[in-house]
Amino acid sequence: MELLKVENITKEYGSGSTLVKALDDVSFSVQRGEFLAIIGPSGSGKSTLLHIIGGVDRPTSGKVYMDGQDVYAQDEENLAIFRRRYVGLVYQFYNLIPVLNVVENITLPVLMDGRKINNERLDELLDVLKLSDRKDNLPNQLSGGQQQRVSIGRALMNAPSVVLADEPTGNLDSKNSQEIVNLLKYSNIKYNQTLIVITHDESIALQADRILAIEDGRIVRNEVLRKRALS
Repeated sequence: MELLKVENITKEYGSGSTLVKALDDVSFSVQRGEFLAIIGPSGSGKSTLLHIIGGVDRPTSGKVYMDGQDVYAQDEENLAIFRRRYVGLVYQFYNLIPVLNVVENITLPVLMDGRKINNERLDELLDVLKLSDRKDNLPNQLSGGQQQRVSIGRALMNAPSVVLADEPTGNLDSKNSQEIVNLLKYSNIKYNQTLIVITHDESIALQADRILAIEDGRIVRNEVLRKRALS
């Protein structure tokens, strides 16, 4: 079943002689529960595309549909609600709040949404992320790998339909990198969450169901690596 549809997305910055076309008429779809890797050189438009999918950056033209809903037909207030409830974002630089402990960082999106914390889900995430004994620690008391696990917990806490990860292992060594990928794959399979990962790491990309390659703002490759029964 199709979860995400990106239709003729173009994103431009500047105008006239300074015009930069970050994305140029990009179209593709993603099935519910699929693991998609997006690759391409620096400046190819990968992160811009991820931000547009996640409701963070409006396209110049084109449409993004999530569960059949036109994402950018919403006003800013509803777009913020969409980001909190449908999208989990994982960044390379963690973006944790330094004065909040592990539990507070993970549950922040729920509290911002004015909803009650699901303690059963929180305990499960802390266990899976191997953070149960670190839940009272501040970010500066954690290793890089542990901080990235906290950011994954924050992304998963609201049980989003899609998890978007932008170079999630860029600051980690190979052991921690694979642990982070394993955690993302775990959520992808256990919770049937659609997973879209931007990566420069070929070994990570090859673990996906499909690879989308972007160059100069255009899709140049769309390759299925393996087929799973997706619902």
